[in-house]
Amino acid sequence: MNEPNRTVDFGYETVDWSEKSRRVRSVFESVAGKYDVMNDLMSFGAHRLWKQFALTVAGLRTGQSALDVAGGTGDLAIGLARQVGKTGRVVLSDINPAMLERGRDRLLDRGIAGNIDCLVADAERLPFADGAFDCVTIGFGLRNVTDKPAALASMHRVLKPGGQLLVLEFSKPTLPGLGRVYDAYSFNVLPALGAMVAHDSASYRYLAESIRMHPDQETLLEMLRSAGFAHARYHNLTGGIVALHRGFKI
Repeated sequence: MNEPNRTVDFGYETVDWSEKSRRVRSVFESVAGKYDVMNDLMSFGAHRLWKQFALTVAGLRTGQSALDVAGGTGDLAIGLARQVGKTGRVVLSDINPAMLERGRDRLLDRGIAGNIDCLVADAERLPFADGAFDCVTIGFGLRNVTDKPAALASMHRVLKPGGQLLVLEFSKPTLPGLGRVYDAYSFNVLPALGAMVAHDSASYRYLAESIRMHPDQETLLEMLRSAGFAHARYHNLTGGIVALHRGFKI
């Protein structure tokens, strides 16, 4: 639903509430073709370790079900599918059809699409029944959502009692001096890489800005609690550049 007269951040810009999702969609349509290679270049491969840590924390059992929200090209969904096995179920969802298509192609190329469904879906209004999943993940996608509380509430709704939410997202560096180095890298190197590899520096400048506008660790922790998640906590990774938040539905 559009929200007239409300505004929201789009990186360092302030835009109409109804405009952000269109702008975000345009960014990811632009970068979809180079998304995976850019992730490796931008993080020096560290994103793979961050995602593996999230999967280790998930610790799903054979036959369980999981939903990967804003799952893009499917890194987390692939790992979740391996955990739940052929008798389990994983849904890879994304609001952006271009990103979802890339994810579907990767799954097919790896021959592991048998227990994964791909679905275009809005994180704020997930089209699933109450209590449908044992685990919901969202990796590096929450900062792009217009209404974050609505998305957290939607993810809480589709979890089974006892189910868990894992939010893997860029956060606020905690090591002394790391923030200055990280800012210099984000606002100088990332747009340059984007221009060279993806032929799009503006999208990667937005991504750097969106990280700075995202709630810090403690703020996001309180947002999880407000959405109804119990036993909520977080783990800082790489000096707080990334944090994994975890909460349970009781």
